[in-house]
Amino acid sequence: MSEIDQFSVHLLEQAKRFLEKAKNENNEEGKTAYLNASLLIGVSALEAHVNAIADELLLTWENLETLERSILSEKEFTLDNGEFKLLGKKLKMYRLMDRVEFIFQRFGKIRPLNKNEDWWPQLADALKLRNKLVHPKQQITLSVKDVENSLEGILTAIDALYRALFNSPYPGYRRGLDSKLSF
Repeated sequence: MSEIDQFSVHLLEQAKRFLEKAKNENNEEGKTAYLNASLLIGVSALEAHVNAIADELLLTWENLETLERSILSEKEFTLDNGEFKLLGKKLKMYRLMDRVEFIFQRFGKIRPLNKNEDWWPQLADALKLRNKLVHPKQQITLSVKDVENSLEGILTAIDALYRALFNSPYPGYRRGLDSKLSF
């Protein structure tokens, strides 16, 4: 398992543990902090998993078009003498949902992506909540249910990616929202 794979798994375990701590916290300030941490780290875990998958696809698929490489590596591209070229280290951010959808559509063995499955709107809602927390315009108060739904969407999205790309479930999926951590 690569470093990014290990890190992405550890981030997801941290997110699940913070949710567990929120459920057991009697102090409202503490509960809010744990819920915020759980959501933020959970979305980071999803992004780490998507980045790890993208890195693997870049290594294993040799004949990718420049735009495909740009989306997977999040590198800028330009048109040079009528040809698309990657610009090395220049960053080009893509929306996380767009990258997930692209990976499913382009590389998945299960097509098309079924956006009617429960996890797709859960994932969209998780990212909306994360954005409200990261780019606040007003106070946001998360509930345990909000974060549970978000983490379930994230976990199921990762599992769906594994099933679509590797024909096997995500190894930690059966454990659900139970963390292996004990801090």
